[in-house]
Amino acid sequence: MARRQRKSRYPKYEQVKIIDLALEGKAVGKVKSDDPEKGDLIIFVSKVVPGDIVDVQINKKKKSYREGYPVKFHKYSEKRTEAICQHFGVCGGCTRQHLSYGDQVFYKYKQVSETLKRIGKVDFPEIKPVLKAPETTFYRNKLEYTFTNTRWITQEEVDSETEIERFKGLGFHIPGKYDKILDVEKCWLQEEPSNSIRLFIRDFSIDNNYDFFNHYKKTGFLRTLIIRITSIGEIMIIPTFFHDNKEKIEKLLDAVYDKFPEITSVNYVINKKLNDSITDQEVINYKGKDYITEKMDDIIFKISPKSFYQTNSKQAYNLYNVVKEFANFQKDEVVYDLYTGTGTIANFIAKQVKKVIGVEYVEDSIEDAKINSKLNLIQNTDFYAGDMKDVLTEEFMKEKGQADTIIIDPPRAGMHKKVVETILNATPKKIVYVSCNVATQARDIELMSEEYDVIKVQPVDMFPHTHHIENVVLLEKK
Repeated sequence: MARRQRKSRYPKYEQVKIIDLALEGKAVGKVKSDDPEKGDLIIFVSKVVPGDIVDVQINKKKKSYREGYPVKFHKYSEKRTEAICQHFGVCGGCTRQHLSYGDQVFYKYKQVSETLKRIGKVDFPEIKPVLKAPETTFYRNKLEYTFTNTRWITQEEVDSETEIERFKGLGFHIPGKYDKILDVEKCWLQEEPSNSIRLFIRDFSIDNNYDFFNHYKKTGFLRTLIIRITSIGEIMIIPTFFHDNKEKIEKLLDAVYDKFPEITSVNYVINKKLNDSITDQEVINYKGKDYITEKMDDIIFKISPKSFYQTNSKQAYNLYNVVKEFANFQKDEVVYDLYTGTGTIANFIAKQVKKVIGVEYVEDSIEDAKINSKLNLIQNTDFYAGDMKDVLTEEFMKEKGQADTIIIDPPRAGMHKKVVETILNATPKKIVYVSCNVATQARDIELMSEEYDVIKVQPVDMFPHTHHIENVVLLEKK
């Protein structure tokens, strides 16, 4: 149903100057606090950039700060640029698209510098300039969309007062609202035929009266859709269904494949769980190969439906070259590649060293890593699956070989304390720490700071128009 705006029970602040960027797409302003003893009050504001002067309507009140949105602009910042996406400001994806790319990079650099110093609490060398992304649109090789039978009704639709006839949609979650999905017409993150495939699946399913998922009631048939596209043009689709209906599934998949015969791999999942994750679900291959192929330099990588691969293929190549440069590998070195995924870094560096040992939690990824070594005739890699803190023991490292260099590329949560302890006990000469979360990276660096010095820092922008930044740090044994 269309939403009507209600009068806010929170205050409105006028002529607020936006002074900085925060995380999650918000910007920062300051106003005088009601309590003079507490000093200025911090306000986090959406849809603005530093330099804007705005009236802010507060919609969330916390003890030490407020959150709000702009209701009137008195001055537009010189840093501001026109967002190219029609969904900007509603979709939670490209939250910095209204900021020039040069300024995006400036604030990402500032974010890395301040976070490392504030949380890491160690001496850092001069941080290298951010390695910019070669492309700022259509750079992702993987996107996941969600079906809904109660799509998000935009404010423009409410204001138009026209009758809304279609409530089914296929798109992205509204930030902070797990059960609300924005129906997406064009996404600028993945190249064609990604948009065309998604729109065809949505429209075909609507025309054929397929039930879309209801995230509040946990009912429906169509749940999610994953589209993966490699730099050499191979395409994988993985729709997920809430229950099995062979006739409907085959009808949809046949229609998609007939319309887009260039699709390399057609798969599907029956997921009866309450959450959308498919990592613990069976993936059924319906047409084509059960994998797609990516190429980086002269190395070929097999990517299965559940395998992790860096989502920006072109910038991943640049990222791995930074790893190679920082490590300065020698031919007689034994290297451990922790959180190896499909063995991309391990196989990428294998020719420069004596041996690479990769460890990863996801078994499917490890199988792909082994296959990737075979595909590329690489014989000096070994891969092991399991929880890092359980696999990476002192006994394991004694058996497999003393590590000269350890490469770490963990998930956003960083490393388990036991893993940090094992690494310190292994006393490698060098540690190259790749992270998608500078805060947890800084935390882990502090834990290693008594034994290791930070020698180099290189931020790498893998995700333009977002607050996310990859960061590579070289640590050397004191």
